[in-house]
Amino acid sequence: MNRFDTHEVLNQAAPFADVNLFRCDTALREAVEREGAGWAGAGLDALGAELGRAETLDLARLANAHGPRLVTHDRMGNRVDDIEFHPAWHQLMRLLIGAGAHSAPWVDPRPGAQVARAAQYLLFGQVENGTQCPVTMSFASVPALRRAPLLAASWLPKILSSEYDPRSLPVARKRGALVGMGMTEKQGGSDVRTNTTRAEPMLPDEARERFGAEGEGAWRIVGHKWFFSAPQSDAHLVLAQADEGGSGGLSCFFVPRFLPDGSRNPIRVQRLKDKLGNRSNASAEVEFQGAVGWMLGAPGRGIPTILEMGGHTRLDCVLGSAGIMRAALCHALHHARGRSAFGRLLSEQPLMQNVLADLALESEAATAFALRLARCFDQDGDPAQALLGRILTPAGKYWICKRGPAFGAEAMEVMGGNGYVEDGPLARIYRELPVNSIWEGSGNVMCLDLLRALGKSLPEAREALAAELEPAAGLDGRFGAYAAQLLDELPALARNEGGARRLAERLVLAVQAALLLRHAPGYVSGAFVASRIASEPGGAFGRLPASSDCGAILARALDCG
Repeated sequence: MNRFDTHEVLNQAAPFADVNLFRCDTALREAVEREGAGWAGAGLDALGAELGRAETLDLARLANAHGPRLVTHDRMGNRVDDIEFHPAWHQLMRLLIGAGAHSAPWVDPRPGAQVARAAQYLLFGQVENGTQCPVTMSFASVPALRRAPLLAASWLPKILSSEYDPRSLPVARKRGALVGMGMTEKQGGSDVRTNTTRAEPMLPDEARERFGAEGEGAWRIVGHKWFFSAPQSDAHLVLAQADEGGSGGLSCFFVPRFLPDGSRNPIRVQRLKDKLGNRSNASAEVEFQGAVGWMLGAPGRGIPTILEMGGHTRLDCVLGSAGIMRAALCHALHHARGRSAFGRLLSEQPLMQNVLADLALESEAATAFALRLARCFDQDGDPAQALLGRILTPAGKYWICKRGPAFGAEAMEVMGGNGYVEDGPLARIYRELPVNSIWEGSGNVMCLDLLRALGKSLPEAREALAAELEPAAGLDGRFGAYAAQLLDELPALARNEGGARRLAERLVLAVQAALLLRHAPGYVSGAFVASRIASEPGGAFGRLPASSDCGAILARALDCG
C-alpha cells in the first residue's frame, strides 16, 4: 500500500450481477411448472442468463441516467415531435420485443402461453421498467384491434413482429410497430367520462380523396391529453367524445403517428413529463390539432373497449411490481451475504434475517399470485377462471402494487447508505415502485372495480373463490378459519365501499396463503400464515414470529449455487 493512500476498500459486497435470474429463483421456476408453462423452461433459463449479465443490468442504469429528449422540429424547421432515446433504451427494447414479451400468447396461443409470457415479464421487471410500458400497451392492444378487420390487416403483422423498429416512419415502411395509450385529461384523471377531447367524422369524399380505401370511417380529433404514454409509439388508443353529428358518447379511437398518405398526424407534443420514476420512458402532454383516427368498438363504448385492454395492462402492473420486488430482494440479500457488521455477516444476524425472510415471503407470495392470475388469462374460456381473474386482477393490482414502495424502502435500508445513493440500483428501483399502483387505475379505482365485479355476479364469484381456497383449507386451521370467514362475509363486504381496500387485501392474502400452503415448503407457508393470516401483515417488515425458519427461507429465496 502506498504510504500516501489513506485506506483500502474492504467489506464491500460485490454488485449483484452475472447471475441467471431464472435459475436462482426457485419460487418462479416452480410456479411456471405448476401453472402450465413447463414447456417454456429452457427459453426462460436462457433469458434469465441474458438478463442477469452485468452488461445487460448496466443498460438499465444508462437508459435512466440519459432519459428521453423531445425534438419538436427538425433542422429545417419542420414539426416532427420525435423522441430521442439513449442507445441503451433501444438495446433493452430489442431484448423485450425479440423475446416476444409484446406478442407471444397472440402469436402462439398454446396452453400456458400467458403464464410463460408472465414469467418473461417478471424477469424483465428485475432489470428495467420504463421499457415495459410500451410493451404492455402494445400487447394489450391486440384483442381490440382484432375486432377492426381493416386496421388489423395493416397493423397487426407489424405489432406482432419480433423486430424492434424505432424509426419514425409510416407503418407500411416499418418492420415492427408499437402502440401506446392516451386516456386522461387535466380536468378528470381517472374520471375519463369528463374528457373534453372531441371527434367528428370526416366527410367521406374528403377521406377517400386523401387516403383512398383506408380513409373509410376516419374521424378528426381536437383536444388534449394530460398523460400520453410512450409518445414515440406508432399509434395510440385515444378516448374522445364523438360529436353529436356522429353517434355521440365517449368512444375509443386508433390514432396513428403517420397517416396512410405518409404525412404526420397533427399530434403536437407539448412537453415530456418530469416524473419521479420510470425516467427512461417518455410520457407526454399532447394536443390533437385535427388529428385523424379510426373508431375501435361501438360508438359511445370507449370505456368498455379500453377495459378489455385494462385487464392485460393491470396484470402487467402486478407482474411488474412482483419483478421489481424480486430485484430489490436479490440486491439486498446479496449485499447482506457479502457485508459484515459487528463481527458477523449481516445475513447471519437474527434481526436482519427476520427482515430479509419477511421480504422473501412477500416476494414469493407475489410471484405465486401473479403467475396464478396469468393462468386465469390462459383459461379465460372457462367461465369460472374468467370470473376469478376478473376479481383477482383489480384486487392483486391494489395489494401487490401497494406493498411495493414499503418493500423497496426496506430493501434499501438493508444496504444502508449504499442503497440510498444513485451509484447503485436500489434508488432507481425504489422510484419505480409507486408507478404500478398509480398507472391503469389507482388503488381506490381498483377497489371500486372489484366491488363492481362482485356486484355483477356475487354467487358465481364466491363459488369460484371458494374453489380456489378449499384445497388448502384443511392444511392449516388458521387459514381454514380465515377463508371460511372471508367467504361468509363476502356478500356484506361487497356492499361496503368504505371497506373495499380491506376486502382486496383479504382476498389477495387468502389466495397467496392457499398457493403457498399447497405448493411451498412448510417453513415458507407456515411463516406466511403466521405473519399475514393469523395476524395483520403490519406496516413494516421483520415481524416474523420466533418459530419462523428464517435461514431456510433465505436459502430458498436466492439460490445462486
